[in-house]
Order: sequence, then C-alpha cells, then structure tokens
Amino acid sequence: MDNTRMTPMTDAPSTPAAPGLLAGKVALITGAGRGIGAAAARLFAREGARVLLAARTEAQLKAVTEEIRAAGGTAEYAVCDLADGASVRAAVDRAVELYGRLDVAFNNAATSVPPGPMDQVTESDFDHVYAVNLKGPWLAMAAEVAAIRATAGTGAIVNNSSVGSLRGNPALPAYGAMKRGVNSLTESAAATYGPEGIRVNAVAPGTTLTEMVRAWDERSPGVVDQLNAHTPLRRAAEPDEIAQAAAWLLSDRASYVTGAVLPVDGGMQAA
Repeated sequence: MDNTRMTPMTDAPSTPAAPGLLAGKVALITGAGRGIGAAAARLFAREGARVLLAARTEAQLKAVTEEIRAAGGTAEYAVCDLADGASVRAAVDRAVELYGRLDVAFNNAATSVPPGPMDQVTESDFDHVYAVNLKGPWLAMAAEVAAIRATAGTGAIVNNSSVGSLRGNPALPAYGAMKRGVNSLTESAAATYGPEGIRVNAVAPGTTLTEMVRAWDERSPGVVDQLNAHTPLRRAAEPDEIAQAAAWLLSDRASYVTGAVLPVDGGMQAA
C-alpha cells in the first residue's frame, strides 16, 4: 500500500491579473483635494495611472497624495488655482516634467454659491462661479490638449458637469448655467480635437455626497432627502461612483465615445 501523501501543486500557471483600466497612463485631476476629485485620484492610481493632483489647498492635496503612495500608487501634487491661467498651465507642465507625458485629464474642480433665485445671486458670486466653473475648464482643456498633443499624441479629457446643467436650475441658476457652458465646451472640443485622436467627454453627476452637497443640506435641512425622492435609485451617489464613470470615459474601453455628456444621476434625468 502506497502511503505517500499527495501535495497540491504550487507551480501551476495562474490566471494573470487583469491590467488596470488606466495602466500606463499619466493622469491629471483638478479639484483633487477632496470629494469627487480625491476619489478619482485614488481610483485612477489603483487602476494603474501615475497621477498628478491639482487643487488650491495644499494640506488636502498632501494628505490624498500620501494616502495613494501608502497604497502603492504613484502620485504627486501641484497647488493650482483653476481661475488663473498661469497656475493651470504650470500644473499641466508639472505633470509632463514629472512623468514625461500627459495622457488623460479629469477637470473636476468647481465651486458654488448659496442656493437661491437668480435675482438674489450677487454679481461677485456670479463672477466667481464663472471664473472657476467655466473659465477654469476652458483654461485647463487648452493646456491639456497642448500637452497631450506634444507628448502622448492622443488621449482623453473628461469634464465634470452636473445633472443640474441639463434643465432649468432655479435653486442654483449660476452654477447650472456655467455647467451648461461646460457641456458646450466639451462638445466643441470633441468636434475640434477628435481628428487628432483626442477624445473629450463630460460626466453629469446627480446628487453626490460631497462637502458641497453636505453643506447645502446643512443650510437647507432635508434637501438631500427631497432630491433622493426624485431619484429612481432613491439615494445619493458616493464620490467614487462618479469617479468610476470618469475613469471608464478616460480609458481605452471608451475608445469610440467622444462629445458625450453622461448622466451619472441614479436615473434623476429620466424621472
């Protein structure tokens, strides 16, 4: 009788891990210190990208960058004011200086003003929302297209819009107007740079549990519950859920998608 114990094979070939969605790409994320931008920076790094985080608050950027590095990702940051063209160009140049190229960019940074009817929006608040939410993406896209063209040759850009840009927005009229302008810039850029192999899309998030939305809910208790009641999925999104859509649009898996404004809103636009 053979009493030799059978031992499991340990050298059998294993299925190779699937490459990350953004493996080998250099990604720039604006507004990356918190909220959707921070979630995108973490996700893009997990999906194999080398990331440059850009925002105004260095402490937030440093914290997210260190978190990504601790998880094994590659990340650097640049303090950047999206309303300042020189600052935006410097951030884009920093990505190229660090990593040698730019492949993809997520223009996420945005600001808001207290909700209220259009006649109660001050001129200074309107100008501020314009400078960050509309002029900022325009400045960023111009710099990013130049960097992609000069280094990677082809690539992709995603702008963060809002479901509030797709219809009238009585509560946030200036915000909605600027985000609708972002949609137009997105479509124009897609038509302009598509022949070069540069895709440009936008995501239009619905209610998302960012600091901005939480602050709105604190000022107007119950507003998130009201928005959720008009959302077929009956809940708000987590920032990572918006970042997942942006990552797909930036990836080669979305290679035939350009000029799209993709609602990521739990069905709000359909209701």
